[in-house]
Amino acid sequence: MKIELEPIAYIKSEFEGFDRKITRDSLSEIVLTDDFSEDALYGIEQFSHLEIIWYFHLAFKPVKELVFPRGNSDLPQMGIFAVRGPHRPNHIATTIVRLIKKDKKTLTVYGLDAVDGTPVLDIKPVPIMFLPGEIVQQPDWVMKH
Repeated sequence: MKIELEPIAYIKSEFEGFDRKITRDSLSEIVLTDDFSEDALYGIEQFSHLEIIWYFHLAFKPVKELVFPRGNSDLPQMGIFAVRGPHRPNHIATTIVRLIKKDKKTLTVYGLDAVDGTPVLDIKPVPIMFLPGEIVQQPDWVMKH
């Protein structure tokens, strides 16, 4: 099976390349491609948060099944599906962001951890009923920098 996807938008960000300094504490813009008018975003400002599905277009390392999170060998080795890094079988990422404003074909968002020029595959609103209702569990290493 072959799956082909086309970007619906591109990200404008202050971050370039694989910069370990990428933080979610920043503003980014998501600009729709010419394939879409501003009508595609009609009503989106009624939601406070969006899920951005994007493509790790700069990922180039071969995929390994066991990796060190964030490339840090001080952290415990984990399976590729237990980390959120870019070197994945399909190079797909998702980030839930806060919508700051909509201006025609551009969304300004807070909390997007993608680099400038990143292709966006989809944008979805985040209704509260889609968020976990229970406590989210994670290993201690996730909070280490």
